[in-house]
Amino acid sequence: MITSVQNNKVKEWNKLKKRKEREKRNVFFIEGMHLVQEALHSKWNLQEVIIQDGIELPEWLQQHTVTYVSDHVFKTISDTKAPQGIAAVVEMKPAILDKSLHKLVLLDAVQDPGNLGTIIRTADAAGFDGVILGEGTVDLYNEKVIRATQGSLFHLPIIQSNLLKEINELQKNDVQVWAATLEGAESYQQLPVPEKVALVVGNEGAGIDATIVQQADKKVHIPIFGQAESLNVSVATGILLYYIAMK
Repeated sequence: MITSVQNNKVKEWNKLKKRKEREKRNVFFIEGMHLVQEALHSKWNLQEVIIQDGIELPEWLQQHTVTYVSDHVFKTISDTKAPQGIAAVVEMKPAILDKSLHKLVLLDAVQDPGNLGTIIRTADAAGFDGVILGEGTVDLYNEKVIRATQGSLFHLPIIQSNLLKEINELQKNDVQVWAATLEGAESYQQLPVPEKVALVVGNEGAGIDATIVQQADKKVHIPIFGQAESLNVSVATGILLYYIAMK
């Protein structure tokens, strides 16, 4: 039982709140019953399991070595308002993305953790095959991103790469690239969905980089019927992902 926040293990867990430390150690921190269970069931390696004193160890964790901590210590390492008393340190798993996959979503500099996590969760729900994170996009293993994915980051191959390079490779494999943008774009409802398609969505304020838009095969937008200037990027992406998925 660890009862002091000065314990070295506690300090190491708290360091994982920084991207630099996560990348250095090739691990990240998750908390909550659902996320830990999803990581385990998806065959990601749990390096450590941390349980708050008084929380019953689930049967599916019986074979794992567990570190118990006091209430005070768990609150120190937790990033949620109502901690569930279970957390884990998970080893990063290199993703392999087959460029000939049929349905992909590419993100250009999406910076809000909630937006990124929601897009990953929606891509998973819509049956997409993978996600590519471009430069300037928030870190996949940010704690807010992880929570917003609700475990979907364990289900899909997700890579970080240069989008221009990836788009070029996709087009060589007969994947049609759609850029979600306003200028010079067609309404999504007017576009036939090809067998292979990759949807690119952009930054919350600036949209997709102009060079990426130029390289896309199609420009697509969602009509606005009210007075709002635009849709939240995760909402807009959800509409387009399901349009593609249902065709």
